[in-house]
Amino acid sequence: MRTTPISDLPTIRDTLRASFKAGLTRPVPWRKQQLLQLARMAQENREAFAEAIAMDIGKPKTEVFFAEVGTIVQRSVMSARALDSWAKPVVVNTPDWQKAWQPTVHKAPKGTAVIIAPWNYPMVLSLSPLIGAIAAGCCAIIKPSELAPHFAELLAELLPKYLDTAAYRVVLGGVPEVTRLLELQWDHIFYTGNGRIARIICAAAAKHLTPVTLELGGKSPVIVDPSFDIALAAKRTLWAKAQNCGQFCAAPDYVLIPRTHQDAFIAALKVSCAEFFPQGSMNSDSISRIISPTHHARLFDLLRRTKSQVVLGGHTEGDSKIEITVFKDVSADDSLMEGEIFGPFLPIVPVDDIQDAIDFVRSRDHPLALYVFTENAELKQQILDETMSGGVAFNDPAQQLGVDELPFGGVGESGHGTQNLKYTFDTFSYERASVDVPKEAEPFNAARYPPYTAEKFKAMTGAAFLEIPESL
Repeated sequence: MRTTPISDLPTIRDTLRASFKAGLTRPVPWRKQQLLQLARMAQENREAFAEAIAMDIGKPKTEVFFAEVGTIVQRSVMSARALDSWAKPVVVNTPDWQKAWQPTVHKAPKGTAVIIAPWNYPMVLSLSPLIGAIAAGCCAIIKPSELAPHFAELLAELLPKYLDTAAYRVVLGGVPEVTRLLELQWDHIFYTGNGRIARIICAAAAKHLTPVTLELGGKSPVIVDPSFDIALAAKRTLWAKAQNCGQFCAAPDYVLIPRTHQDAFIAALKVSCAEFFPQGSMNSDSISRIISPTHHARLFDLLRRTKSQVVLGGHTEGDSKIEITVFKDVSADDSLMEGEIFGPFLPIVPVDDIQDAIDFVRSRDHPLALYVFTENAELKQQILDETMSGGVAFNDPAQQLGVDELPFGGVGESGHGTQNLKYTFDTFSYERASVDVPKEAEPFNAARYPPYTAEKFKAMTGAAFLEIPESL
């Protein structure tokens, strides 16, 4: 894959910054037009994007169309339609004596941003943040992953044909290019990836006090209430795990189920796996492959070191294929529980009961997502009250990702900041307050001017002596 010359990066940044300062991106009609152009780019080149992503990761065309192309088209158009409302200044409600000041909150663009995207969903995770940057009125550089070179090259070729290159550019490359980008000052950094790199990005951003959005991941658990339909829980969990061969940040990472129902859940997983992949998952064209030999070797090492029992799958082929594999009786200190799996492995961790499962989740880092199968309303509320996660999906893992109107993001080790439609717009905006105090307000200001008197003291400090109610 060709790379953007490192020496060009400061010039590219400066060009975008000059465009922002000149006001190119501020008019709302201009932003709408760029959003619609982004939708056209995705839709008109959907076959090319599907082919490029298939070459990079073997992702089935169906998954590319519904999870990547379709998402970008829909979010771009929805954002353009809603932009007038999002960008409209809001006059806030104040006490009557301040209403004449016209206290207003303006949604102002942060400036020039850099978007550092991963390889697993290369289109949606690079262009969805871009939608928010465009909508907010920012300029932006998109740095797609070098591990998805065909997509990156295609994006670099197509984007200048649709978007204004004075405001939006693609930078190609790997670690050296990202390192140089992070040495420059930005007005916002949006990163999707893992916690190790996130710490490097935060350290670089701290030098310039640059705000950062981090979409990370972690081990997203599945809790199964044994009173729920076990077969349906297994089917839906397996479907979510199989998406992109388990290589996505909100994939079900492991299952917590009372040990009395572990075998029934495993049996149901086997039935669903045979239905989804009659010739086996390694021989199916309905599942992606492992992205690289390095990631394959990492997963193989987990498989080699686990002390648990393999009850489904377990075979590998070459350096890019691993079967969907299910593990029984996985302990908390097993190799499979060391970190985010990011692959087609599903450990089953037996627990004594649901409270034991909740305690297990509470004892670990906050995940990006928490999945719970139950129809018990009290248990749902208990889960919400007693655990922390970026998001929660009851009874169908990963479906929170399909609701564009919900915020998507993590908490703690799984990241901070959110995206999706208005949430992405808000991420690339800041709230700017304004007042416009008329000359006619001057009589009310008399008490604030020195010299202070007892009368002025009483007028200016009344709130400090309010009678506070016992309760509200």
